Amino acid sequence: MIFERFIHYLKNITMLVILPRVFISAFILLQIAAMITYPGGTILDKTTVGYYFTLNFFSDLGTYTAYNGANNFFSLSLFVISLTLAGFTFTFYYLALPQFFKDQKTNYYIAILGTIFALGGSISMIGTAFTPGDLYPIPHDLFANWIFRFFLVTSFCYTFVIFRTSVLPNKYALGYAIFTLMIAMYIGVLELAPSPFLSHSALVFNVVTQKLIVLVFCLAIMYQTFGFSSRKDLF
Repeated sequence: MIFERFIHYLKNITMLVILPRVFISAFILLQIAAMITYPGGTILDKTTVGYYFTLNFFSDLGTYTAYNGANNFFSLSLFVISLTLAGFTFTFYYLALPQFFKDQKTNYYIAILGTIFALGGSISMIGTAFTPGDLYPIPHDLFANWIFRFFLVTSFCYTFVIFRTSVLPNKYALGYAIFTLMIAMYIGVLELAPSPFLSHSALVFNVVTQKLIVLVFCLAIMYQTFGFSSRKDLF
């Protein structure tokens, strides 16, 4: 009963429109600030100074010690804050979503399935933040890679239920479908692309594709908020 009341409380325009926009914007700004404060070094060249957009992964920002050997306290702190905010934002956002699809059991159950995987993705975000790659490389890589695997299922589920209902116009289902395709392609990169340790070009390719999928991720959620802001009658 308490949990049901809590979930019902989340079904409001603040949780589904305002906070996602605020915290995704904050995530981007904090990542930029972390890039500015990153001391330097890449996985292939420990002598570089500062953050290189095409040579440094996001995870480089979250290392305890930068690759050039310098203390990375400020960049690490901003990285942890940004991913933790994102993790909690997506948790509350996806906990609220199934409430809109209760009218039809199949849609409701598929939405719940999508939310369960979204919770896994959100936990993985927070796990990525709190496992610096230079100290805990195995759990860090596991959390970082499973963010996208979890949200692949989530995006597929919500593509399906939005197409099947009138809660949001079908253009928002199309948005989720494109998001699903992009995540699937990125998982293909994770599995099949050459290791970034092999060469400069391989590093650039892996870094740039990671930047692109994170951008797509942010834009996809932002796009969905416009669907809910246009349907104030749902709240």
